[in-house]
Parts: sequence; structure tokens; C-alpha cells
Amino acid sequence: MILEFFSATDVGRARDNNEDSVALDEAAGLAVLADGMGGYNAGEVASQMLTSFVSRELGRWLKDAGRPARAGEVKRAMDICVDNANRAIFNAANTNPRYAGMGTTLVLGVFRPEGLLLGHVGDSRAYRLRAGRLMQITRDHSLLQEQIDAGLLTVEEAAYSSNKNLVTRAVGVEDTVLMELHLHEVQPGDTYLLCSDGLSDMLSDDGLAHLLNTHETLPEAAHALINAANDNGGRDNIALILARAEGRQRAEGRGWWPFGRRGGKDAAA
Repeated sequence: MILEFFSATDVGRARDNNEDSVALDEAAGLAVLADGMGGYNAGEVASQMLTSFVSRELGRWLKDAGRPARAGEVKRAMDICVDNANRAIFNAANTNPRYAGMGTTLVLGVFRPEGLLLGHVGDSRAYRLRAGRLMQITRDHSLLQEQIDAGLLTVEEAAYSSNKNLVTRAVGVEDTVLMELHLHEVQPGDTYLLCSDGLSDMLSDDGLAHLLNTHETLPEAAHALINAANDNGGRDNIALILARAEGRQRAEGRGWWPFGRRGGKDAAA
């Protein structure tokens, strides 16, 4: 399987600083996205601590372990790495008054021969576009999602709720964290979108699908998504990672690298 990656962040229309952070290690098939929260600039610290720690430590482990590593071993490495990052953020929050109460969401993807190992904490999301159809493949850890699951709100009512940003899990707010982790089959032609709620709150699933389907390259799709989120209000920072899987024959015809090609930058506001 050939992978192409692209990442981008944007401050949005309402914020002065960017508390979202992304990291890619294409040689390891690793993508990390975080949306920080906390006091003045503390969310930015938490998200950058998380993406830097995970991309460095897990990326090193994945490259050392190589293809022979089994899915169960990779899952354990992901759990250990996120747990260590959680403790580092929690300790920083509890020893430095400027960082008190900081935390961050997480979406963590590792592409392996057996599929995509996808972990998440909080309400940052992952979607899969397959044969033109978009599906959300993470389930928010949020009060709003719990209310939907309990039948207290419909999905349509939830779109107008004042509780959108109340998460029930986050990295760094307690001394332990539970990451939800699943293995997903990857098929040639799949496109995966990892994003913060600055994107998913501004665009409907139909809107996301339309933009992904109508832009051929990942950079074009990424910038179209960010522009649309800002056009709809840009009420929060925006972060996204796109990953596309292709069969080797088609990828080589388009000049793609066997371990992925990355692009990424901070998009203009």
C-alpha cells in the first residue's frame, strides 16, 4: 500500500493563538493530531507536548520494530506512549501554575500492513472516504455524544447545543488516560481525514464529503476545507491531516513514494 500525507493548521477567525497541533512521520506511517485546552497559552503547550512526544517516541519504536511487529505489539506501544505523554502533561500542569488545568484531545493513526490502528481521546475526529462516501470512524468522548446515545438529544438538536465543547476524556487532565483504539481495514483509494472540532463543528459531514470528492490532490482538499470552515465562521482553531492509500501500480504512475509523501504548512488565515 502506498500512502500520501498532507497536514495543515489555521488559527481560524476568532482566536489569536493556535492551540491545535499536528505531527507526521511518514516513514513510520504515523499521524498525530491534538486540540489543546486550558488557561492562557496552556492548551497550546499541552497539544505541542503531546504531538512532539508521540511522534518522536512512537515513531522511533515503529521504525525500530519494522514490519514484523504484530498489531497487538503496536497497540501496546501506542498505549504506553500515550500514557507516558499523559503523565508528562499532567505533571507539568500540576507543577507550573501557568499550565494549571491544561489538557488536550488526541487522534493517533498508525498505518500498518494489516490496516490502520486508530486511537483517540476526546472530540477530535477521524473520517474515512471510501468510494465517494464519508464515514466518521471515531466516536466523540463528549457530554453531547453521551446525551445523543441516551436518547436525550437528536443529532439535529445536538448541532445547536451549548454543550458542544465539553469532553469526557482528555490527555493530561488526570494521572491516567484511556485511549480508545481500533483496527480498520485500509483499501486502495481510501482517504482518511483526522481533524479538530474547529473543522467538524463548522462543516457538516455532507460538506466535508463534497470538498474531499471535488478536489483531486490532498493539498487542494485541505485548503478548501480550511477555507470553508473559515467562511462558515471559523470560531475555533482548525487542524487536519489527510492520508490517501493507493495501490502500488497507480501510485508509481503518479510518482508517489512507497512510504508516503508529506506536505504540510500553516494555512493563511
